[in-house]
Order: sequence, then structure tokens, then C-alpha cells
Amino acid sequence: MTTRGYIKDYPRPQFVRGDWMSLNGVWDFRFDDHNAGEQERWQETFVETHKINVPFTYETRLSGIGIEEFHPYVWYNKKVHIPKEAGGKRVILHFQAVDHVAKVWINGRMAGSHQGGYAAFSFDITPYLVFGADNQITVKAEDSDSCTQPRGKQRWTKDNFECFYVQTTGIWQTVWLEYVEEQRLETVKITPDVDRSIVRFDYQVEGVETSGDLRLEAIVTLKGKPVKRVSLVIDRPCLTVEVDLIHEANGPWKKCLWSPQHPNLYDVEFVLTLDGQVVDRVFSYFGMRKISIENGRVLLNNVPIYQRLILDQGYWTDSHLTPPSEEALIEDIDSMLAMGYNGVRKHMKIEDARFLYWCDVKGLLVWSEMAATFEFHDLAVEAFTKEWLEIVRQQYNHPSIITWVPFNESWGIASILRDTRQQKFTEGIYHLTKAIDPYRPVITNDGWEHTVSDILTLHDYVENGDGFMKRYSNLEAVLTCETTCNQWKFAFAEGYEYRGQPIMITEYGGIAFRSDKGWGYGRQVLTEEEFLSRFEGLTMAIKSVDSIVGYCYTQLTDVQQEINGILKEDRTPKFPLEKIKQINMA
Repeated sequence: MTTRGYIKDYPRPQFVRGDWMSLNGVWDFRFDDHNAGEQERWQETFVETHKINVPFTYETRLSGIGIEEFHPYVWYNKKVHIPKEAGGKRVILHFQAVDHVAKVWINGRMAGSHQGGYAAFSFDITPYLVFGADNQITVKAEDSDSCTQPRGKQRWTKDNFECFYVQTTGIWQTVWLEYVEEQRLETVKITPDVDRSIVRFDYQVEGVETSGDLRLEAIVTLKGKPVKRVSLVIDRPCLTVEVDLIHEANGPWKKCLWSPQHPNLYDVEFVLTLDGQVVDRVFSYFGMRKISIENGRVLLNNVPIYQRLILDQGYWTDSHLTPPSEEALIEDIDSMLAMGYNGVRKHMKIEDARFLYWCDVKGLLVWSEMAATFEFHDLAVEAFTKEWLEIVRQQYNHPSIITWVPFNESWGIASILRDTRQQKFTEGIYHLTKAIDPYRPVITNDGWEHTVSDILTLHDYVENGDGFMKRYSNLEAVLTCETTCNQWKFAFAEGYEYRGQPIMITEYGGIAFRSDKGWGYGRQVLTEEEFLSRFEGLTMAIKSVDSIVGYCYTQLTDVQQEINGILKEDRTPKFPLEKIKQINMA
């Protein structure tokens, strides 16, 4: 089942309008290794040297180019016909992701720029267009090998190494156009309140300066049946309305909470009218669900939940970070569910919005994790903070997201154990995240050396269950930093201590089959039986520790030289998935 406003391949399924056009497909393309393009004004007269299949980056096979060497400056150009009938409307050009800096020209005139390789952005390009004619869209993407740039698992050297893979340069998610009126709903922040039986809509509206009667209506339905209809006069750009969701005599909405077992979603239609005429119509949805922490447990809808997560880096053989199709995203989610996992830790990547949509629909919990920098510097602090806050705002409405993870394994904050500046940086990000979203847990340094985390998460690639039990038989010693949580890292940075948070093992396993083409954690196994024995021993050992309330196995798929996935990189299972499910559900 899908939501009411669902459109296949629509790039922003949480905020759907019908009047749009995908610009994916063949674009003209050119490398600019000497950064001469702007000086030579390529935006005015573009001479391509390649064709590229957007949104796949030049490093990938699906781009049609498939060159893996790093090129810091690349250019795109496409002629797009803007119909004459669109005159009088605003035309918005959307980019779901461009790594790392994007500069955009329309018919040779600068329309805007954006920095940050994982956040979506858009420009109103109306002033630069000729309606009823072809228009030239030119994009320059600037990338770097700087470790002050949020880059996640993208390598900054010539070759892959350890767990770092081929870089991603330029447009790597959907590019699209949207036709809107002057008066329109710009954003809506949707906050469910399970305890009060309400949902709050925080609106941002464009065109409020009009002299007419501007009104906004929200129509909430559940499984096609009407729930509530609320309307208000728009007299300023930002407004808030709370909607009481108790409907019918005894409030049966309580049976329609969102959870992995029952991923119930309310549809909501926002209708903006000017003097009684519809000027904007947006379809969205929300889930009534609550995440909280109490007595060392994570609660979903006020009931403790044991999280069985799997780590997913979101790479594909022929397209790297870019999903090859919407169906590929659905296939990955279905594979996780088939193995008995109720959640995913999306590792070092901000995933396509369609992935989050299908997690909402299918009931897969998500930990959303920022791509790391790898050097602590003022430039890194600035770039990281700006992009992370963009991402939190953009992903806020997805009910499947239950945890924010801005930092992982001290990447970009390598001296956090003792460096007070790096410690304060993580505290600052924690509190800024809470300022936007006080309703989800935030983990400031997943794995070890925590400062102010809502959940104590530990990474440990001990090889077998006996080794795990030996290490964690005295959990108190780990929590008080008398001993390390693995072989070399303490649970907390100096000056911080355990305060009763829930405890989870959020990386373990990483078991690989014998191969000379890649690596896993610990000794490589020879047979399916050997893999399953080790997997079961580790997983059951974690489950046997009452104080541990969940785990995350590494990992869903092989990724380039890292071959410790349960699935191969082409998504072929290495053995029947139900065998993993039997252990997870034991």
C-alpha cells in the first residue's frame, strides 16, 4: 500500500505536487581540471566533450563514462523546453544532491549556488527563463580531496583503502523542475504528539504579501476515510496549527499508531486558496509515533522496543552512491525485513528521500547518520554544522527516522578523548539538533568516546560469542572506563560518564567468506555453516546481556573491497535469508 499522494519516482515523496518534470537523463558534460570554465564563460557557450546519464556520476558505469580518477571540476549542460502555458507561474529548479559545491546558470545568468554534497536545494529560476522556448541549464560542480569536507566513505587518495571507496563527484541524485504559483506552501514541519492525541503543522508560506484572502486548509484522512479538516487565514509567513486527531466516539486513532509491526500512515492534503481559488495543493503524510527513553530502555509509543538493526552503506556496483532505481531501494528494504531486522543504520550517507518514504510505508526503523569529515578544523566545523542542520530539517517529517547520528567513531574529531574543543563541538551539534528536533535521540559519537549521547553505542568486532561474553561479563568496567569497550577505545571521552543511557552494540560481526579480493573482520570463513555458527554465537551473546537493548550487524551488502555483506554487491544472497531471520527472531 502507498500513500495517497505517491507518484512513482517522484523525488520528494513527503511533499508532493502534480506539476513537475524530471530532468534526469542525457546531459552534455565536460571536465575542467584547470578550473578555466568560468573565466572562459562556458556557461554562455558550452562545448561538451562527453555525454553523461544524470544522476549517475562520471565515476560510475551507469553514467556512460565510468572514469574513476578524481577530477575536481566538472560541468553539465542541458537544454530544456519551458512551455508557454507556464508563463505567470514560478519555476523551481530542484537538486536532490550535488557533491560538493554546485553553481547554476540559466541561459548564461547565475541563478544560485549551494555547498554540501548530501542536502537537497533549489532555486527559483523564473527571472532567467524564456517561456515557450528552449532554455539552457548549466551546472558546475566543484569537489575536493579535502578532509575538512563532509565526505563519508569517499576516498581522498588515488586508490581505495581500508573502508574508503571511489569518490562521488557532481550530480548524484535527481534533478527536476516544479511549476508553482506566487502564493504557495514552502514547507510544513509535521510533529506528532501521541500523548496529547494531536499533530502539529508548522507552516511556511510564500506570497503572503498579497492583498487577497489567503487561506490554508489541511485535510487529514486515514485509509481513505476522513479524520479532520482544519482551515486558517494566512496573514504572516510562518504559522502553527494543532490538529486534534481523536475521531469517532472512542478515538480509534490509538489503534493506528506507526510502528514496524503496523506502519500506519495518515494522509494529509494541504490546499492553499486565494479569494476562493486554489493556488497550491500539496500531498503529504505522517505517522503517529513517539520515541522516548526511560530506565535504560528505548521506547516506541511508550513501549520498550528491542532494536535489531543492520548497517547499510547504500552502494551499488554500477552506480555507487546513487540508487539505480526506486525498485532497487525497495528491494534492499525487503531484504532487511526478510532477515528479521526491524531497522537500518544508514551509515555515512544521507540516503535518497524515496528510501525513507518506503521505510515509512513498510515500517523499517532508520538511524540517519551524517557523512563525516576527517580533519578537525574551523572549516570542517562550519561546513559540517551547516549541512547537518539542513539535513535534519529536510528529513524531520519521516516517522521511520528514530535516531540522529551526527558523528561516528571519532572521525573528524580524532582527539575527542581529551581535546575540549572537539568535545564542545559535539556538544554544540547535539544541542543544535535538539533545538530543531527535541523528540528523537541524538548520538554524538557512535561507537566510543561519547560526550553527551542519549544512547550509549559501542562498536566491537570481537570474533566470536565467547570472546564477547568474556569482554562484557563485567559491563560495569566498560561503563566506568576501567577497561576499553573493545581492544583500544574507551566508552566515554574524558570528563564524561555513564548516566543510565540505553546501551546498544551498533557495530559487530563483519564476517566475510574466504577471498583474496577483499576483507572482512576477523578470520574469513569457508562455509555457510561456519558463517552462521559465528553469526549466531555473536548475536545470541549480545542478546543474553540484559542491559543491552539492541544491536546493529555489519553489514547488508559487500561494498567494493569490503566483502563482509550478507548480500553480494549485486544483491545476490550468500545463503538463504531466512536463516538469518531465525537467529534474529530467536
